[in-house]
Amino acid sequence: MDIVTITSLLIFVLTFFFILTERIHRTVIALFGAMAMVISGMLLNFYHPEDVIHVVDFNTLGLLFGMMLMVSMLEKTGFFQFMGIWTAKKTKGNPWLLMVALGAITAVLSMILDNVTTIILIVPVTIIIADILKINPVPILMSEALLSNIGGTATLIGDPPNIMIGSAAGFSFNDFLIHSLPVVLVTWVATLFIFRIVYRKDLTQKPQNVDKLMAMNEYDAIKEPGTLKKLLIVFGITIALFFLHGLLHMEPAMVALIGASLALIIVSPKHDPQGIIEKCELSVLLFFACLFVIVGGLEYAGVLEKLAQLLTAGAADNLLMTALIILWASAILSAIVDNIPLTVAMIPIIAYLETTGISVGILWWALVFGVGFGGNGSPIGSTAGVIVVAKSEKTAHPISFVDWIKQGAPTMFAGLIIASIALTAFTSFFSSPASEIAHAADVEIETTNSH
Repeated sequence: MDIVTITSLLIFVLTFFFILTERIHRTVIALFGAMAMVISGMLLNFYHPEDVIHVVDFNTLGLLFGMMLMVSMLEKTGFFQFMGIWTAKKTKGNPWLLMVALGAITAVLSMILDNVTTIILIVPVTIIIADILKINPVPILMSEALLSNIGGTATLIGDPPNIMIGSAAGFSFNDFLIHSLPVVLVTWVATLFIFRIVYRKDLTQKPQNVDKLMAMNEYDAIKEPGTLKKLLIVFGITIALFFLHGLLHMEPAMVALIGASLALIIVSPKHDPQGIIEKCELSVLLFFACLFVIVGGLEYAGVLEKLAQLLTAGAADNLLMTALIILWASAILSAIVDNIPLTVAMIPIIAYLETTGISVGILWWALVFGVGFGGNGSPIGSTAGVIVVAKSEKTAHPISFVDWIKQGAPTMFAGLIIASIALTAFTSFFSSPASEIAHAADVEIETTNSH
């Protein structure tokens, strides 16, 4: 190997080592690694500051920032607490129904909001409700953690890896609904079936103090009802634009930023938005940007091209097998390490294959399902999982590593098996995004009309 390859690889490996071991905060080491990559590139003449503008995916950063702004404003209204109490009352404290309902709310919210934010806000309410009813909160907390990852896999905006993959592959919001959502729904049902078996004793437990739960007033949780109504309208408009962004030739980031600007001008037109922006986890955005810069250095050094040739030799001859390998390998790795750096590293490899003339649509979907479902394999496989375990430690039923594996691993494998069957049975469907299918249909209609 030449000096350029060795240097770029060394910076990449050392940066990711410190990210994964958490010996240094991930944003701090990512920024240091990005600067080291650019400086090395300048000295060795393979990577320059002007190249950075081409490797940073501003569509991903803009989409994340826009959604963060809206969630930050929605969080202050008490909407999540309202949903948790209202749902619990509808189930009348039945543990099985409570788990299904709160898991469903978490999954659905995770399809349109950041699943970490959803977990942070819904878990404390769950613990309070379980404490009132004197039931084991573990099945419900586990369902929320696992279904947040599963639900986030369903849409373009549900999980950061989806945002990055969608941007790199050119997938629209509707592409995810057509390709990913059906697989997620089947996996959701399978997860509930597994829960019913694993936690059959806890889920048949008779709740206590049901009258105390029913006496709770969910509307007391709403702090700013007027603001909440305005924000829900803005969210409705934003989701509608996500459905139409392909027809409007508008990037998803533009849609999110339009929604965020509408929310700010309607809710807080005269106040400094500094407090709202501070809750947007700007360090996460900087972390993403730095990862793009580091992986961009590998790309300009020619490392990713060599790696793609090595890992995917024969991909054109057996594209399905390549997709299944990406699916299972990315899932297993995502159960061990954070799926965001893994996704950032995989995207250029698949993108390179596309430049060779290979139809890589199915490989993108394999990566979506792999990094999405893989996070359920262990308590450290996703940020949502880490948060749930940490919150459970403050209860009488802390979630242990064994507890998680007992439910998380079967859920992960069920999702991967379902995704494998889907990719195998509908290979041609997953090989082309919905936008291409729609375009083909339009062309056929125009041809028919012309005759």
